[in-house]
Amino acid sequence: MKPIRLRDFVMTGDGCLYAVSGYENDERAECVLRYVPTEDGDRTAPWGTRYRKYDFAEAFAWVKEHKPAYLDLVHRVPLADIVRVLKPEEQAASIAARNPRAARLFSHFDLPPMTWGCTGSLLAGLENGASDIDMVVYGSAWFTARQQLMKAVAQGKIPAMSEEMWQKVYRKRVPDISFDDFVLHEARKFNRGEFEGTYFDLLYSRGYDNLHAVPPITLGEKTGKMTIEATVTDASLAFDSPGIYRVDHEEIDLVLSFTHTYCGQCFTGEVLEACGVVEEHGDQTWLIVGTTREAHGEYIMSRTLLDQ
Repeated sequence: MKPIRLRDFVMTGDGCLYAVSGYENDERAECVLRYVPTEDGDRTAPWGTRYRKYDFAEAFAWVKEHKPAYLDLVHRVPLADIVRVLKPEEQAASIAARNPRAARLFSHFDLPPMTWGCTGSLLAGLENGASDIDMVVYGSAWFTARQQLMKAVAQGKIPAMSEEMWQKVYRKRVPDISFDDFVLHEARKFNRGEFEGTYFDLLYSRGYDNLHAVPPITLGEKTGKMTIEATVTDASLAFDSPGIYRVDHEEIDLVLSFTHTYCGQCFTGEVLEACGVVEEHGDQTWLIVGTTREAHGEYIMSRTLLDQ
């Protein structure tokens, strides 16, 4: 059986569906509750069960009441409680078969089978007319997909993001940077887009061959808040979850973004400006951005980009 990894979904014996949110899943899966079966749910799964989608706060409240043993920084589901694992790469063909819009989007990417898939509501079979398309690509294939998206946009096969869609994304993210700075950074990432009026993400996940590319992300000792400028020496995992930036700085070794807003924000060789919470991790010191869901007062920007 393949390991559970970021972007998979798992189902527990009570029918609840959780989105896998990390890579350390050997004994308990790192998850966030997304869909709860309920008689008055507004979404119906292919197997006939009605579900309601829970937002972040609702999910933690439900788990606290019904599954308190799962509570942690995220939801930690024991493997023994999991009855089904939904893998994006294994469901890609069936998703394309039932969703013509997703199929047309997928057709613009030429990637080897099993290196990409689709997560989110489409993976769970619980999409509706307003659902986004959450395409996920694994390991080095993600960078190929990004180049293919850039080419498709340049050729007009996929439109550039509209002003209206940028405003919608900005309002959803509520970042602590201006709208103009937000779009300046986002427009060069090519990890999101708009297709036939529908928003889509191009999400990164590690391949099975590099699931443990970095040591487990644990909670360190918080020692204060800091704003730094530093040169990024390695941004190869900047689009991961969390996004990881290795930096050349006298105090900070790594800058980690736990919010999708600041993943891919800087590239290798650029000067990064970041404000976050300092954590001690053994012989390393990390700067954490996204210590709360809204990440108010925390940010990452590329000084190199802003100063051009």
